[in-house]
Amino acid sequence: MTVNSAGPLSHPPRGVPNQPPPRVDINEFTANIPLREYLPAIGDAPASEALEATGAVVGSAQFQDDARLANKNTPILHTHSKYGQRIDDVEYHPAYHRIISQAVAAGAHTAAWEQPGPGANALRAAQFMLFAQVEPGHACPISMSHAAVESLMQTPALAGEWLPRLYSRTYSPLLGTGKAGALFGMAMTEKQGGSDVRANTTRAVPDGDHFLLTGHKWFCSAPMSDAFLVLAQEDAGLGCFLVPRVLPDGERNTFLLQRLKDKLGNRSNASSEVEFANTLGLRVGEPGRGVRAIRGMVGRTRLDCVLGTAAGMRQSVVEAVWHARHRQAFGARLIDQSAMTNVLADLALESEAATAVSMRLARSFDNDAGPSELSFRRLATAVTKYWVCKRGPNHAYEAMECLGGNGYTEDFPLAMRYREQPVMAIWEGTGNVIALDVLRAMGNEPESVDAFFAELRVASGEHPVFDDFVARLKEQLAPMRAAPLDFAGEARNIVEKMALALQASLLLRFAPVSVSEAFVISRLGTERSFNYGNLPAHSDLAGILERV
Repeated sequence: MTVNSAGPLSHPPRGVPNQPPPRVDINEFTANIPLREYLPAIGDAPASEALEATGAVVGSAQFQDDARLANKNTPILHTHSKYGQRIDDVEYHPAYHRIISQAVAAGAHTAAWEQPGPGANALRAAQFMLFAQVEPGHACPISMSHAAVESLMQTPALAGEWLPRLYSRTYSPLLGTGKAGALFGMAMTEKQGGSDVRANTTRAVPDGDHFLLTGHKWFCSAPMSDAFLVLAQEDAGLGCFLVPRVLPDGERNTFLLQRLKDKLGNRSNASSEVEFANTLGLRVGEPGRGVRAIRGMVGRTRLDCVLGTAAGMRQSVVEAVWHARHRQAFGARLIDQSAMTNVLADLALESEAATAVSMRLARSFDNDAGPSELSFRRLATAVTKYWVCKRGPNHAYEAMECLGGNGYTEDFPLAMRYREQPVMAIWEGTGNVIALDVLRAMGNEPESVDAFFAELRVASGEHPVFDDFVARLKEQLAPMRAAPLDFAGEARNIVEKMALALQASLLLRFAPVSVSEAFVISRLGTERSFNYGNLPAHSDLAGILERV
């Protein structure tokens, strides 16, 4: 025992063997081989210096520490000032503002609208995924701001006022009328209706050139956004309205935050209950056609649920592989032990399939997409949202287990990721809601089914197991096309198979054989298993893991 110069007793320094080094200062874009390859090959977008710059930012120790701080120091609601005025402010940790400022500066919100063209949505998706890979909570207002553009375009006067601010790369957390930039949120669901928005009771009463809204919203995401799209009943039916937080004269709109939701995950991002009491709103779209007005926004936020889940899968698998490459047990590195190798390769396979389909969906949202692409994305977005987001939570759990006890602690990011992934399956439609929406699309837009199978046909002949699977899928679907909702009890089964067929078709066309062969056999074969670590013995596990 020694005594240091300050007086207290201390022990000699002790080494810490067999623990992996911190996974920091890695460029998360250049290290992501599947994203780098599928961005041009599937998304029709060239890699850019901007993505390399973002990869360096989100891989830095500073950004990772900000992600930790933003999730540990959760938002705080202040309904009143210290002098008693009603203010309805939410206080975020400074780390949250640093993160979202960097995401806005990179165009992760609206770059695809600001700079349209082939590949624009894939480039924006890649930016979104890189930021969401490390800190997912801020991605909620980033996503809603991107998605709100389509709805605002239905009302030129509102578009002219708000789109320049949405396209801005400047972020300020302060509410006010003089800001260069703006972010959007949404408030649709109510306590008595949930996903059944037509059961909403919030009322919108005309008052000159605007409306006054009265009612309560059970979930309002990102309540410090500058404006919100809100559904409310008007005389013509359910309408869509833009509700600004600040009025043109600089006064606060009546936006009464009742409480913040105490959520399982998504901790850095605030979600609230909000009360409207003669709250000013401006109509978006046509009278009584609120669902139609907001449908485009929902479609794009569903895409971002897929992107966010894929980003989470990427974080999960790279953390698991990093640990296994540096940790030894029973005389060998974990990654070199066959049981662990199989698990890690399976996790990597799932992540790569999610990345591939993310790029394909993003490409279908480009503004040069023709009618067949519009039909494809109508069905494929819902199909993929159902399956990829369903796979997210178990993927996070299995990756967390790879780290053993470390994974179960808050010192490592996979505990946060495990809490985060379920929300992607809940937001923008739970499993049953999405599966039934797929059936409705089949009935109301039969051309979407034709476009979906046209995409699968591009890979026909690439693998006999794939061809047999698609043939059985078409046979199962045939009697459903006349009256799909009569088969609601089979909805989940059919949507799962459609999603797997789409992922397989993309991997067969664009992935190395090591990846496509293992995916097709393990996901489409007669002995398929969705527990990770059950890849066939002949799989090229090393080839799959080389791409992580």
